[in-house]
Amino acid sequence: MKMLARKSLARLALAIGVVSGACIGAAATAATISDIQDRGSLIVGTEAAYEPYEFIQDGKIVGYGEDILQYMTKKLGVSLNQMNLPFQGLLPGVLARKFDFVATSVGITEARAKKVAFTVPIGEVRSLLVVRKDNATIQHPADIAGKIVGTQMGSLAQPAIQDFNKDLMAKGNAGYSDLKLYQTYPDVSVALANGTIDVGVLPSNVLAIEMRQKPDAYRIVGDVGERKLLAWVTHPQDKEIRAFINDTIAEMKANGKLAELQKKWFGETMDLPATGYLPEGAL
Repeated sequence: MKMLARKSLARLALAIGVVSGACIGAAATAATISDIQDRGSLIVGTEAAYEPYEFIQDGKIVGYGEDILQYMTKKLGVSLNQMNLPFQGLLPGVLARKFDFVATSVGITEARAKKVAFTVPIGEVRSLLVVRKDNATIQHPADIAGKIVGTQMGSLAQPAIQDFNKDLMAKGNAGYSDLKLYQTYPDVSVALANGTIDVGVLPSNVLAIEMRQKPDAYRIVGDVGERKLLAWVTHPQDKEIRAFINDTIAEMKANGKLAELQKKWFGETMDLPATGYLPEGAL
């Protein structure tokens, strides 16, 4: 499946009107788990445009987050009513109680955490250093010295790899020989495949897709920069709903289901914190 930009995929999903479960017109007035069970449906807001977390395949919402939702609805004994909306409407929507919570991958930031209530992290994005599998000259991050590196222009990976290069040179090592910037991550993958660059810097979610499609093409040699933690979002006053999500994620960690889903969608497991992930002043 060709990787589409998040906004473009969201428009496509809206155009075909993707919804899971009950009708989209239902109102989400729940503040407790018993309210959801009395209604008989869980109403969530999603932007299905962030593969492999949540995306459209064969007209349906699928992905890592979708599998977690299915686990939760089965646990609650209710149906799923999933409203696929542009990202810009999700946080205002949960504050207006148009749905019970936001079930899409939202980056935890200080500004957002002062307005909405984040759950425990359900995922992460890391900037990974990737080489062709047949490239034996680069085994560790420091081996990029003297090599040609490429990433997407304006991405989180760009400042991460630039800072890493500064660190290399501050330690007396040579930096990379050139940094090539591309319009999209697929362009970076093409440049890596044809040898235009020696090292690609790709986000972990994008690389997961590439490695599923081309399992023998790439090899990860390390990562750069800080990881970005992703979580779901609830209304600040709906403490029971947030607690249910957090408790279910802890349950899925304990019984191995979360690791199973991570292996399924990302090819590896994630070490996600259960505490200390919220910025100062978070709700």
